[in-house]
Formats: sequence, structure tokens, C-alpha cells
Amino acid sequence: MEKTLFQKIADKEIPAQIVYEDELCVAFRDISPAAPVHVLLVPRKPIPNIAEAKAEDAELLAHLMFKVREIAQAEGIAESGFRTVLNTGSDGGQTVPHLHIHILGGRSMQWPPG
Repeated sequence: MEKTLFQKIADKEIPAQIVYEDELCVAFRDISPAAPVHVLLVPRKPIPNIAEAKAEDAELLAHLMFKVREIAQAEGIAESGFRTVLNTGSDGGQTVPHLHIHILGGRSMQWPPG
């Protein structure tokens, strides 16, 4: 299976503005930000999307959720509020077949998102 764009970023084969990384995940700035702060958090393990995650991925998914909080704090958006988004499948707006969490903040978010 060919590596996804996000796997290549995690493996540092493609440059990105990395804001956080550990043995399980990598977070980097989105190249087309939808907010003043727009970070993508991806697991190093190639899971296509949240609908395809398995029970064995539960610990990894929990790790990602806790990292969202830490990244929001480091980016200065935790106190004012931020949005997390997981797009799943083409109708959900997913364009890269690798699970990723958008962390958006730095402005007021509207609802519905669109």
C-alpha cells in the first residue's frame, strides 16, 4: 500500500510545520488554514478514517484526544475555545485517507459548520 500524504509528513519525507510529535502521533499546521490556528493531528499508524478504527485502536484514539487539549493549550486557544473536526469519507469532506483531527481556533466558530 502506498503511503498517504500524512504518513510521508510523519516520516519527514515531506516538509511541514510540525508543532508536536511523539511516538504515536504528529501535529502540523494546515497548508490551507480555515482559522487563524489550524493544526492537523494524525496518528503515525495508518488508519483510513474513524469509521475504520478497530477496538485495538482505542488507546491510540484516547491518546489523540488528550493531545488535542495539549496542542490547544500550546497554541493559546484552549481558554477562548476551539473546534475539533474529524471528516470521514467523501460526503464528510475527507480528502486524505488517513485519520486526522483538525484543531481550529483563534476566532469565533459558527454553527452549522457548512
